[in-house]
Amino acid sequence: MNEPQHAAHSPSFDEHDDIIYPDAIPFLLVHLGCFAAIWTGVNATVIWMAVGLYFLRMFAITGGFHRYFAHKTYRTSRFFQFLLAFIGQMSAQRGMLWWASKHRDHHRHSDQIEDSHSPRQFGLFFAHLGWIFAAKRGVADYSNVKDLQKFPELVWLEKYCHVPAIFLASICYLAAGWPGLVVGFLWSTVALYHGTFAINSFAHTWGKQRYFTGDDSRNNFFLALITMGEGWHNNHHYYMVSTRQGFFWWEIDVTYWILKGLSKLRIVSDLHEPTATVLRGERRLSRERIEQAAELVVPLIRAGVPARDAAMRIVGNSPSAEDVASRAQAMAGPTHALVAPASAPKTPVLADPAA
Repeated sequence: MNEPQHAAHSPSFDEHDDIIYPDAIPFLLVHLGCFAAIWTGVNATVIWMAVGLYFLRMFAITGGFHRYFAHKTYRTSRFFQFLLAFIGQMSAQRGMLWWASKHRDHHRHSDQIEDSHSPRQFGLFFAHLGWIFAAKRGVADYSNVKDLQKFPELVWLEKYCHVPAIFLASICYLAAGWPGLVVGFLWSTVALYHGTFAINSFAHTWGKQRYFTGDDSRNNFFLALITMGEGWHNNHHYYMVSTRQGFFWWEIDVTYWILKGLSKLRIVSDLHEPTATVLRGERRLSRERIEQAAELVVPLIRAGVPARDAAMRIVGNSPSAEDVASRAQAMAGPTHALVAPASAPKTPVLADPAA
């Protein structure tokens, strides 16, 4: 496959005013096409068709594009991986290789200036969908998915990325006429767009942070429901190699349940689970995360909170708490305030995993 131009990663890499509006026209037409239901009519058959297609393709995105292709959290056969890619591309969210590349890039630079869809950096609307049509932000670096490009059938799907969606739209029309196309296909496709995009935008804005990840990822119950488990986004950013994203029994993760069922049928295997250390929030932090945590600890130290206690507020029981405290103490300097003011500054605090 001819690789497209790689996206640059530097602080000067774009402001969010470079949207190529012609590229957004097909996307807008899909939304406008939903209003054709005024003329085609709506019936129970096509409503159920839309619901079924929403969840079928959502699973292909969450269980296929995300947990398999982007993160390789389990293993499967070459045939089933092609099926996941094909069904996922029925969602009309470009090609699987593009999707996986952009997602891997997101984790590398989560909520930093290089992140293509960070609400912190560019605002909620741009993080939700504007970035897709941006001249620079929408470009994928295909060098980070070379492991996937070794399969010719996946490269073919990427080259003809719209074929699966056109195929599905045709099936809907043949099965239920214009109502099937408009309601069954277009309505479910638009719902799928915004359900998927909500993880990039709302899951970095609203919800709870159980673990320190150095970014704005949140756990959100409502998003978990509409995305079959992807709403446990802080869990995922803390331990992205886990097939299971709802770490505790009360965290609904339908995608994981389906994959668990498929493992019983031996269609998939080697599902990764969060370890006890992960569940307790006791992973050792990387040097980059220690630096990020220390920056949050410094204001607490200057407010009079002992360095160790301040570090524990930010990173919980991580064995790196001492490293964070030491680094923050050095950053605060010997002249930091010794007397605490009436109220310490507000900083992110870890939630109790049992809450």
